[in-house]
Amino acid sequence: MIISICEIRPEREGWDHNFSVPLFQKNGVSNGTLNKKAFIEHFEQAPMYVAVFTFVGFAVGTIFGYLRDFMRAWGLEKRNIAAEREQQKDFVPLYQDFENFYTRNLYLRIRDNWNRPICSVPGPQFDLMERVTDDYNWTFRFTGRTIKNVINMGSYNYLGFAETDVNALKTVTIELEKYGTGVCSTRQEMGTLDKHVELEKLVAKFLGVEDAMVFGMGFATNSMNIPALVGKGCLILSDELNHTSLVLGARLSGATIRIFKHNNMQSLEKLLRDAIVYGQPRTHRAWRKIIILVEGIYSMEGSIVRLPEIVSLKNKYKAYLYLDEAHSIGAVGATGRGVVEYFGMSPDDVDVLMGTFTKSFGAAGGYIAGKKGLVDFLRTHSHSAVYATSMCPPVAEQIIRAMKCLMGLDGTTQGKVRQLEKNTRYFRRKLHEMGFIIYGNDDSPVVPLLLYMPGKIGAFARRMLERNIGVVVVGFPATPITESRARFCVSAAHTREMLDTVSTADILPKLTSGAKEAGRNCAPLNLNNSFLHLFLWPFHLIFKGI
Repeated sequence: MIISICEIRPEREGWDHNFSVPLFQKNGVSNGTLNKKAFIEHFEQAPMYVAVFTFVGFAVGTIFGYLRDFMRAWGLEKRNIAAEREQQKDFVPLYQDFENFYTRNLYLRIRDNWNRPICSVPGPQFDLMERVTDDYNWTFRFTGRTIKNVINMGSYNYLGFAETDVNALKTVTIELEKYGTGVCSTRQEMGTLDKHVELEKLVAKFLGVEDAMVFGMGFATNSMNIPALVGKGCLILSDELNHTSLVLGARLSGATIRIFKHNNMQSLEKLLRDAIVYGQPRTHRAWRKIIILVEGIYSMEGSIVRLPEIVSLKNKYKAYLYLDEAHSIGAVGATGRGVVEYFGMSPDDVDVLMGTFTKSFGAAGGYIAGKKGLVDFLRTHSHSAVYATSMCPPVAEQIIRAMKCLMGLDGTTQGKVRQLEKNTRYFRRKLHEMGFIIYGNDDSPVVPLLLYMPGKIGAFARRMLERNIGVVVVGFPATPITESRARFCVSAAHTREMLDTVSTADILPKLTSGAKEAGRNCAPLNLNNSFLHLFLWPFHLIFKGI
């Protein structure tokens, strides 16, 4: 069992900013004391038998998959897989998604657990359009029935701002009537409106930085701005679990990329030291820039970046720090200002602050914030600013509305961040008490529950939906082969009754009953149930053919 515990104190105690601190404390106390709590993260290793059975399950499934392919090739079984047209027989295949062995023989067995269409606001509960398949998940048809009031444990609606309350959305409605839905131009042409200027000033004020720039798409905020900051002759040091948008932006930049182990400061420092000592390959010239890419909360692990240690290293080796707060902004920190506030640090310690409005703010788009010189440079050189359509005004107003609520500028003191913290700790504690292995930091609203076995991925999601609980399940290759999981996302809008309903769903006790009888305090799954899924899954592939 690996549990990381450390006490982290800010490098500068009692630092002061140019922004008005008292104004920002209406909805909570500044988080300068939270960093003195134990920094606890859980990454418990599964027992050896779990890893063995998981590998055996994939091995048996692979063997039967090849048997199925052999039967299809010899006409002993109907071929449902996509095939090239006769006219293109001699062409190199344009795409091979449905020719992929893994897709054909495993993903299609559990495909019904993804891309489920909802037909309501993704609040704490949502309505789901029922669909069924007649050909083992190759195609789906809608029954016309709606599954009502499904508890939403999958959306990133951390603060509950994804809502349809008429009074709450009054200002958004006004902006929609005034501006319409589209801007139809880029920021550098005719696409900069007064709402964008107002939002950027508010974001800078909220974060306590000199300036900020907003973009219409969160993913593109990373992938289109990193290439503007670094290029050939620069070095990017990237956490191994960084989001795809960071990975894509790093690749598009043309810079050299080196990966360090997740949240491992020894690994990062070794790369920094080697970069300074040896310089660029072959020429050994000094790197033009060295930039460290990290996230605030890692969306698949639920872990929080070790920001104070990373800032210390970047100062020591004169590197730059790019912090992606997509999941952490609004979700952690006493007043929702992300991991910088969570650790009681200064925004000046981070060179590039990035975040999205797609999660805690219930909207769309992203931002880059920091020094005025940085933002002015991006206004001219960012691909997103030059080529992408601007954020639509009603979306900008939704972000302004949510941000003013967090800052206490709208006259409310709803305490959404505090409620999210309470719900997160309550739900994590309930799962721990039940004996599950869950990953991540105790303050992270992203709660990965480890399932391990391939057969459990689909079974878990289906059984939960039968009980009107919507969950996200993730498996290989999105996770390591032995670490398939269900990922819960806790919201401030969840009531205690909803969280109790999820944690007391009868499928959860069944998964841990064997371990509880054995007296284990923390167990990943019921062994008897594991045997059942392990050996029935391959036969399920054969007799319910695709």
